[in-house]
Amino acid sequence: MRSGWRHRALHREGPRFRLAEYLKALTAVLLIVWLFKGPLRLEPYNDWLVYAIVAFLFAFELLGVGKWFGVTVSGVVFALARGFFWTSVFLFFGKWLGMSKALTGYAGTAFAYAVVLTIAGLLLAKFDERRLDLKVEGKAYEFKGADFGDVKLEGKGKAYPVKFGRKRVGWVLDGEAMVKARTPLGEITKKLLSPVVVWTEENVAGKKVPADPAFVGSVNRLLNPERMYRGKGSTVDLGFIKVYEGEDFEYVRLPFLEVMQTPTGEEVRVGPIRIHEGNPGMPPEEMLTIRELRNGFQLTKVGERLKIRTEEYSIEVEGERVTYRSGNETLSLGETVSLRSGDVSVGVGRGRARIRIEDAVISARDGKVKIRAGGKTYTIENPDAFKLVVKKAKEIVEEQSAGLIEGLGVDRALLNKRVKELLDELTGYIG
Repeated sequence: MRSGWRHRALHREGPRFRLAEYLKALTAVLLIVWLFKGPLRLEPYNDWLVYAIVAFLFAFELLGVGKWFGVTVSGVVFALARGFFWTSVFLFFGKWLGMSKALTGYAGTAFAYAVVLTIAGLLLAKFDERRLDLKVEGKAYEFKGADFGDVKLEGKGKAYPVKFGRKRVGWVLDGEAMVKARTPLGEITKKLLSPVVVWTEENVAGKKVPADPAFVGSVNRLLNPERMYRGKGSTVDLGFIKVYEGEDFEYVRLPFLEVMQTPTGEEVRVGPIRIHEGNPGMPPEEMLTIRELRNGFQLTKVGERLKIRTEEYSIEVEGERVTYRSGNETLSLGETVSLRSGDVSVGVGRGRARIRIEDAVISARDGKVKIRAGGKTYTIENPDAFKLVVKKAKEIVEEQSAGLIEGLGVDRALLNKRVKELLDELTGYIG
């Protein structure tokens, strides 16, 4: 799996589907290896190769279950049925290709399992349609706020449970609500417009209060996965389905599957089976999402990671690292800092700095400063000039960050002024 996958709400894409395709290809290779086990002198490992092929048959069938919003109990049962069917075919024809009699004797049993599971899947399909849907209950409870650590919900109103089948996966709030999130840029506050869905396993409700049937009916129509997440980016939370893609971090959780990828490793869990490479760290205990159903605001918290998205901008926080995006403007703050807006870019980090505005470029690297402006290039080999450029570039990014967070965009007049001041100071080092 490679980083940078892009989730599509209704298409078969993403880490688990790619892994299924890889396992399918690996199964084909193992089948060829097993077929030519004699010339390859692998006959002592005959049974082990068969076990591996059967295991991969079930693995890629289970990983390929449904689409992101189509995972059901019947889908899992049908995947198991397909796994047993292909196993029965493999074992049946394997008796003419050198498979041990002890293994080929299970061909009939595997086929019987496939038939029974297919019948069970057909019966469960109706159950899936009726019972395993996302639904707001017609019961209301008092809401007086909720505390999720760095994220707090303030306000008052009513909270309605959201259930997937019989399991509660979240709440819908009706009333006054304000979300507050602590970030390295300060506290972000947003007043939310009802209705607001909170995908969490925690309880946010108080005593029971009278419900509004009209509100329940309208919200049930709004809780349509395709309407909510079509083309809305890489963070999806429906309580039972969770998808998060961030800077160097990908996380997927379904009822029977969990996938996590970080720069230090990858881990896939299918039921009780865990497959990992490297050390990706511990999966987050909980993923919290707060979302306006009629507007574009969404806040998602996964472990120490926080992502806020509105119709105008998005902010992602990981520890002390902050990334802000709005249109063609991007701001990153952390060990390295950078600002990009159209033909303007400023970056500082790891002993280097670069400022570009229109056709003027000032860069500092390896103790040297290079200036390109007006068709001319100047080089300054002076440690003080180098430190000056690094310092000013960082100040420019931090100064512009306040306006970006407030939605005001880059202050071009102020930026031009700061770059001109820097050029004036650097002229003292030329010649």
